[in-house]
Amino acid sequence: MLLDPYFIKQDSNIIISAEQASTFAKKECQDFNPIHDPNSKRFCVPGDLLFALALNEYGISESMKFSFTNMVGDSTPLNFPKTADENIIVNNEQGKSVLEIERKGKISHDPKLLESLIKNYVVFSGQNFPTLLMPLMEKHQVMFNTARPLVMYNSMNFELDTLHLNNSLHVELAESKLDVEAKRANEFLHFDIYDGDKVVGRGVKTVVVGGLKPYDHEAITTFAESYLAARNAF
Repeated sequence: MLLDPYFIKQDSNIIISAEQASTFAKKECQDFNPIHDPNSKRFCVPGDLLFALALNEYGISESMKFSFTNMVGDSTPLNFPKTADENIIVNNEQGKSVLEIERKGKISHDPKLLESLIKNYVVFSGQNFPTLLMPLMEKHQVMFNTARPLVMYNSMNFELDTLHLNNSLHVELAESKLDVEAKRANEFLHFDIYDGDKVVGRGVKTVVVGGLKPYDHEAITTFAESYLAARNAF
């Protein structure tokens, strides 16, 4: 199973170590955001791994929304409740919400569909920097602080026209947008979900970019080159 190397089950909880989270980000998402490095002082588990574990636990509904409400640290016990409700809250050991899920419609637990959506969505999600975010920052003449980059997954939602597919899914960008508000910005990545050549779903990923400063082409290019070098060396 795709996710087996990236978590352990302990009693009724799911636990993700910093190493497991970092490997998932790098290997499955090609995401080298420093915040997912095990040695980072601000380490957090990638939202894409929480999303994937939620699909693994609850299946794929025709309409789903995932809101990432608090950061998850190294080896934090998480409670994914056993429920058939449309609204689900995943809590940490302090009872604080880390992921809130809304779902509607029919549900599929088909392993092939689950793995196809997880694999293809997280690869799409992981390409945000530099491929998608860099052009938006240049357009708006803002950038994050390269010494303390803060690019945080806020939410994602999708709708599927059908849960019965003929081909492996793939996810493609439909539109990208950056709304700048003083020292932070909200990035919106609208995407289409394809079954072969046919669009069978659509959704949007939202990201918060914090600590904005005036755009410095040389500084952000140097940061991007270092980021890509780490990706290529992995």
